[in-house]
Amino acid sequence: MIRTRPRPRVSTSLLTALLAAALSACGSSDGAPTEVTPPRDSTVVPLPPVPPTPGTLTHLGLGAVAERYTAEVWVRGTTAYTTTWGNRAGVRGNAVKIWDVSAAQPQLRDSVIVASATTTGDVQLSDDGSLMLVAIESNPNGGIALYSMSNPRAPQLITRTTGGEMQYGVHTAELARVNGVLYAFCAIDPANGVPARLVVLDLSTPATPRTVWSQPMGSPYIHDVFVREGLLFTAEWNDGVGIWDIGAQGGSVSAPRLLGRARTVGGQVHNIWWLHDPVTQSKRYLLVGQEGPGSIGSTSAGDVHVVDISNIAAPVEVAMYAVAGAGTHNFSVDEAQGLAYAAYYNGGVRVLDVRGDLGSCQTAQKTADGRCDLKKMSRERATYAGSGVGAVYVWGVHWSASGLFASDMLHGLWRMAPATR
Repeated sequence: MIRTRPRPRVSTSLLTALLAAALSACGSSDGAPTEVTPPRDSTVVPLPPVPPTPGTLTHLGLGAVAERYTAEVWVRGTTAYTTTWGNRAGVRGNAVKIWDVSAAQPQLRDSVIVASATTTGDVQLSDDGSLMLVAIESNPNGGIALYSMSNPRAPQLITRTTGGEMQYGVHTAELARVNGVLYAFCAIDPANGVPARLVVLDLSTPATPRTVWSQPMGSPYIHDVFVREGLLFTAEWNDGVGIWDIGAQGGSVSAPRLLGRARTVGGQVHNIWWLHDPVTQSKRYLLVGQEGPGSIGSTSAGDVHVVDISNIAAPVEVAMYAVAGAGTHNFSVDEAQGLAYAAYYNGGVRVLDVRGDLGSCQTAQKTADGRCDLKKMSRERATYAGSGVGAVYVWGVHWSASGLFASDMLHGLWRMAPATR
């Protein structure tokens, strides 16, 4: 929707002074002061500032994938891993591709084929690099696959789960260590009258993952989680963001305690990032991704929402960011620089300045419902939409000390130079 700017109005005091000066210059018939009646509406409405045009991230290289749709990306050291999704011209998304990213141009080194999979969604390495987790979203062959990473470019299968409550498909799976123990947090798709649920696996013995908590949640989906400092944040679609104590204040992974819930404008909560600012020491804000409807290669929908959790029992949305005609999917944040990278499907990659106070802004920088608009606050710093290939459809983005990478469903693995302050 195109918004027209309000016409500038002259203030009452300025109008009075101007009229008085004009009358004085022309003279007065009786020498009495002239009374000026101000207009009824004397409010000064300033023009909203025009946000600067964001820069463009520098393109470095593309690792092309033409036969499958590329899904998620994870990078550790000089090796990157990308998964694959759905069915592209009869080729299933059953491959995890392994890339050498020691140079600007990603080079494909190998692929791991996951048995009976049609979509390999999330991929992640453990914090010590010893395990790789792959989520398998294939009904009725859903589950996870765990690999030994003794050789980072030649994963060796440890176990592939089948059956049980994960068989309907693991939409996302996240690794996190809580009190020294490594867990997999698995978001399970609803199917056949069985509601969506979150299943948490203890991976102390990777060959035999052990379920320690299983809870139906989400309306109608549980899409993703974020774990940090003993808190679990769950993306529960139209039920919003759940905030659980799993080790911070007396709760545990096997007996989480619900602390609060945030419902963002429009619902469709897909993913979350809890911001930690090393400069200000603030831990006040969540970035929440909304995933609306879309069509591969052309359209998408959904905004970035900023939630203030200063009162964790009563979180409140304070800001947002939108891209016309495009929607966000996943985030990766360079917290040292205070820069968030958002995958935006057909909108490419968007870079947001998330340092400082995100919930305070001028009236002209607010939405109609009172939230701050990060774009109007000039917090959109850069964009990226590939190089030389036409339309893109960016699923994921990954920033680390190794560099900045994005997975494009249509084209493969992009590498670009990270933004700077």
